Amino acid sequence: MPRILVVDDEPHILELTRLYLEREGFQVECVGTGHEALAKLAGNPDLVILDLMLPDIDGFEVCRQIRAKSNIPILMLTARKEDIDKIVGLEMGADDYCTKPFNPRELVARVKAILRRYQTGASPGNIIEMGKLRIDLTRHEVTVAEQPVKLRTKELALLATLAQSPGVVFSREKLLELVWGYDYYGETRTVDVHVNHLREKLAGSGVAIETLRGTGYKMTVAEAVK
Repeated sequence: MPRILVVDDEPHILELTRLYLEREGFQVECVGTGHEALAKLAGNPDLVILDLMLPDIDGFEVCRQIRAKSNIPILMLTARKEDIDKIVGLEMGADDYCTKPFNPRELVARVKAILRRYQTGASPGNIIEMGKLRIDLTRHEVTVAEQPVKLRTKELALLATLAQSPGVVFSREKLLELVWGYDYYGETRTVDVHVNHLREKLAGSGVAIETLRGTGYKMTVAEAVK
């Protein structure tokens, strides 16, 4: 039974979130500060729902400290609608975000989608090799020139989606559907952020994620891009 750590300083948000998650069979633990959240990581939760605005340290810093130690999936909550907050959250290592006020059913759907990708994103025995890139989907391991590359859950799922169909062009909307698993309400910049991260981490692999202006992305062997 997946264990969810919910971090928010608003008691009614904690109770509402707990109610809906427990109805779906999740084990839920709630805390109200960033320091409490970091202390609870020792319990190895399966996912963290993290509010951006906390009374001690903000969600960005909590996210940064979590990512320094763990790849636990993070769903960030923010009451601010500016795109920059969402993009910064993704760049800091969050897997997804939900804007307050939110529909509790949508929050549960996002949690399920993240866990589904995290737990079943691989096909047993499936290994992809392109250039100096090797993806072992069974072990959730990626190497470039035999050196391990650390990827977040969504980065691995996005990379696998592109690598399993080299040369095929995927629109941003299609990648959102395949990787995130639900309607992302047009937030296609999320794909761009993750692609940029992958490009940095795949440097020297001999593989490229090519941009087709106004269309989307495709995976190619670097030499073929020239």
